[in-house]
Amino acid sequence: MKKISLLFSLIVVLALTVQTITAQTSGYKPGDVATDFKLKNVDGKFVSLADYKKAKGFIVVFTCNHCPYAIAYEDRIIALDKKYAPLGYPVIAINPNDPAAQPKDSYEAMQVRAKEKSFTFPYLFDDGQKIYPQYGATKTPHVFVLNKENGKNLVRYIGAIDNNYADANDVSERYVEAAVDALLAGKPIAQNATAAIGCSIKSKK
Repeated sequence: MKKISLLFSLIVVLALTVQTITAQTSGYKPGDVATDFKLKNVDGKFVSLADYKKAKGFIVVFTCNHCPYAIAYEDRIIALDKKYAPLGYPVIAINPNDPAAQPKDSYEAMQVRAKEKSFTFPYLFDDGQKIYPQYGATKTPHVFVLNKENGKNLVRYIGAIDNNYADANDVSERYVEAAVDALLAGKPIAQNATAAIGCSIKSKK
């Protein structure tokens, strides 16, 4: 009986390990080609990456209305767009949450929030939750810095915006800024992946 119990325990551990590895490797990794999308913006128009003919790349941010982490980063996301959109790296924000699971993240609520905060960037709704799994986003916010190369959008950085969500004045490492600055300078990105810190993406059960 002890041998059977031990064997069963080993099988369970192995299954959990495989499950963890699968979760970690799903979605994009630095160097992967990101597919384009066509999602509805808060102004009612549909937006895709292909619309930005002159862009050098993109700062794609999966974010939402209700999450305290996302709210804490709103002003910093606006600042990123104001700084880097003129340099060819505009912010594209996407709400990945299902409003059936989190009503505060409905399309109508997105429109209200975008107006309240005067978002300078598109705020798109991932209707049907088809895009965030492709990217491998797991949190709000979760950032993917893309770089246009030979007509393709290559993933160059994945993770957090910086190392202090709680206090913008006490940030010591600005991951997204460092990544985009490196791309603009034609230099390698020193840190191309970090752990995204935020709320889990809400899916309809």
